[in-house]
Amino acid sequence: RDYMENHVVTLENRERITINQVLDVDAFDEQNLWANIKEGTIVISGENLNIEKLDLKEGTLVVSGTIYAFSYGEKKTREKRKFIHYFKKP
Repeated sequence: RDYMENHVVTLENRERITINQVLDVDAFDEQNLWANIKEGTIVISGENLNIEKLDLKEGTLVVSGTIYAFSYGEKKTREKRKFIHYFKKP
């Protein structure tokens, strides 16, 4: 995926998150989403999460719902990931 440039995450009012450089989605439910990105993994946590768009050719993922947190991790199984938390549930 050399055509992808910088990794960008856009969070809109904690209700919609857009991520680029997405390679695939490991798992998804209404409270958590695990995706592989070019540099590792990203996890989104919240309520009523819904995938609005997943375009693997473009590498774009758009998720809506009430977003509490997103975290980065290394490429490992979900149980062994180490995360950096950016914000927590109020």
